[in-house]
Amino acid sequence: MRKWLPLLAVSLSTFMLLVDLTIVSIAAPALAEELHSSFSALQWTVDVYVLVLAALLMAAGSLSDRLGHRRVFVAGLVVFALASLACGLAPDTGALIAARGVQGLGAAAMYATNAALLAATYTGRDRSVAFGLWGAANGAAAAAGPVLGGVLTEHVGWRSIFFVNLPVAVVAVVLARVGIRGGGGSAAGRMDLPGVASFTVAATLAVYGLIRAGDAGWSDPVTAGVLAGAAAATLVFLLVERHRADPMLDLGLFRRPAFAVLMFGAAALTASAFANLVFVSLWAQSVLGLGAMTAGLVLAPLAVVAFVVAGAGGRLLHAVPPRHTIGWGLLLVAAGTALCTLVGPDSGWPVLVPGLCVTGVGVGLCTPVLASAALAVVPPQRAGMANGASNTFRQLGYALALPVLATVVTGQARHVLGGGGGAGAAERLTGGGYRELLGEAPAAVLRAAYVAGLDRIFLLSAALAAVAGVTVLLLLRPAAPAAPAPAREPVAAGAARD
Repeated sequence: MRKWLPLLAVSLSTFMLLVDLTIVSIAAPALAEELHSSFSALQWTVDVYVLVLAALLMAAGSLSDRLGHRRVFVAGLVVFALASLACGLAPDTGALIAARGVQGLGAAAMYATNAALLAATYTGRDRSVAFGLWGAANGAAAAAGPVLGGVLTEHVGWRSIFFVNLPVAVVAVVLARVGIRGGGGSAAGRMDLPGVASFTVAATLAVYGLIRAGDAGWSDPVTAGVLAGAAAATLVFLLVERHRADPMLDLGLFRRPAFAVLMFGAAALTASAFANLVFVSLWAQSVLGLGAMTAGLVLAPLAVVAFVVAGAGGRLLHAVPPRHTIGWGLLLVAAGTALCTLVGPDSGWPVLVPGLCVTGVGVGLCTPVLASAALAVVPPQRAGMANGASNTFRQLGYALALPVLATVVTGQARHVLGGGGGAGAAERLTGGGYRELLGEAPAAVLRAAYVAGLDRIFLLSAALAAVAGVTVLLLLRPAAPAAPAPAREPVAAGAARD
């Protein structure tokens, strides 16, 4: 049993940090009421966590290659636990958003090292089992967040969704210290601070621009300026990485079609399967009038199915080429989200169950294989970088999709409401203000307005997953990783052993 302690430590940390991606969405109405939060502020409580997580994943991966994976992993656990405590004690929305950002920093350190720790600890069939069970934790966590959040919010209070992280983090630290072999990594090379800075600026400006577009419109001069700044920062990042001897992200990896298509598939998976769940939670609570716990349970089919399929897949699909499990998994996500478009103004939550189950199968197939496939197509010295890049693209997919989908939902609601309150009413509706608007517009119109937005975002999610699935099936082919150029590979081969 001792050999599985590293897997347990890694899976606990993964489940905890991914639950925090979605757990806030189910607590949003209670949080907004106590802290008097606006819809934009609610978006930031979700997005700032994902944004910091995505912005620092690659830096954390590169750092772990130098300092040792276990060392960075444990440090991340400690930072995450302290930030969770600060979130639970937050007196206002600003403090909560700041603490969520620090949470993202700890999450980045944990998530960037997960797959590298498993790859260094397990071999052969044990590795397939380990990645399968770790993938089960990945697949279940994002959808289980609303379920856990609903139970805690309804019976304890919204602050408990953060306090629950503390005992989990303590257990994970103990397991990591006991079960995971330590090591110093390699001290070669320097941290790519210009790369970290330019990537963070680019991601922040892109997310802020997309959120502002939902409030002020795409023609707003500030929106246009912010998005132009994001494009400029992205260009700076690419130029910086291209000319550094020890980059945060070696752009040469993208010359390998297998690596490039895996990054696209990783981003498309979270964007299409999970970003829309935030609006399903709000719809279930505000329009259907469900309690927080019941609304969380609406998403349970996706979580349960993803967990079962990912856990079984590691053992049963050991010899299946990654392009099939990932490609067909994404196509199943497309089919599942397309089924969710059957929701109508008079529908109840059961109409979503078939689509959520099919989506769960797709998520369960994709998640464990994406991580191991990314590691398989790069040199061992780039294990931390590849793991960080894969997880970065997954979180960027979610972070960028969320404000885009919010804009789409609000836009569709505005179209249906017409002159009945205009943009202000549409934003209040999509932010959970259905009950408040009942005196201003008929219930049937409000329900139709929200469902029109849900229908459109499910359709967009299905289209993205379908394109990604076909791309993976056509372009992902096995390829032995080429030896890295000496000038671009300062990290010692022993770094991946920790």
